Amino acid sequence: MPMVRRLILACLLAVLPAARAAAADALLRIGVLKFGTVSWVMDVISHHRLDAAEGLSIEPTEYASNPATLVALQAGRVDCVVSDWLWVSRQRAAGADWAFFPFSTAVGALIEAPSGTIHGLADLRQRRLGVAGSPLDKSWIILRALARRQSGIDLERETRASFAAPPLLEQEFLAGRLDAVLTFWQFAARLESRGAKPVLSVSDALRALGFESAVPLVGYVVSERWADSHADRLSAFVRAVRAANSLLATSDAEWEWLEPRTGARDAADLEALRDAFRAGIPLRWGDAERRDAERLYAVFAQIGGETLVGQSPDLQPGTFLDTVRY
Repeated sequence: MPMVRRLILACLLAVLPAARAAAADALLRIGVLKFGTVSWVMDVISHHRLDAAEGLSIEPTEYASNPATLVALQAGRVDCVVSDWLWVSRQRAAGADWAFFPFSTAVGALIEAPSGTIHGLADLRQRRLGVAGSPLDKSWIILRALARRQSGIDLERETRASFAAPPLLEQEFLAGRLDAVLTFWQFAARLESRGAKPVLSVSDALRALGFESAVPLVGYVVSERWADSHADRLSAFVRAVRAANSLLATSDAEWEWLEPRTGARDAADLEALRDAFRAGIPLRWGDAERRDAERLYAVFAQIGGETLVGQSPDLQPGTFLDTVRY
């Protein structure tokens, strides 16, 4: 009997390293913001074990800021993060091999107070305007481009613009110290649920500039070499994300379960966040969207210059991962 036990133990010890190796091979590490919308998708995947259904184990690691996730990606601590394709193109111009595929087409909006009188971009002259992020924020660049085309004005010079984090701008706006805010979609949705008036969405601004497709500005970023050598793992991840998005697109009960993670203040808040998120789920990612992204890059390069896009006047080849299309 002792001999039998020793044989069984020896077999188990022989199998364990292989099992650990198989589990490690099925692992995908993703860097996320603790309260970011990517975390919502990862929570749904984890809750329903959508990754396990694909033979995958997704391991989210939370970071305090977007730059921190990029540092983690570059240091090899995670396999994937969410960023924009401007960063990817700039990095590729410097010799890196990062590549992008869509997370969301949701963008921000210009919001004013319920009693406001801003009907178009020309009405922003000399107004107190809060802009989420920095002077290089993509939504701000898009609005500046449209104002130039429609009215020949430079919003940077002709508004009293201030730049800050969205929560601070929200407080300033609600206190009446700003006439309007250009903010990220989730903050715009919450403000609208509290009675603020939408003036112009960035999606509408893009259409006014002649972009017909829904161009995703943010997406998943991985190493192209990693994607090539882990094609099965990447495909499993994409399928798990699509399954999570399908639940979020069709199930109101899923949003009720997710509510504590969203930061919604009440039912109206949650409904606004739900509808805005659903509107941003990518439905197509093909040649038309990629062509529009290249054209949009030219707008960013013209308005934002080298400070925004680096030394490459054109979108770098390979910026978009060819193996992922919707």
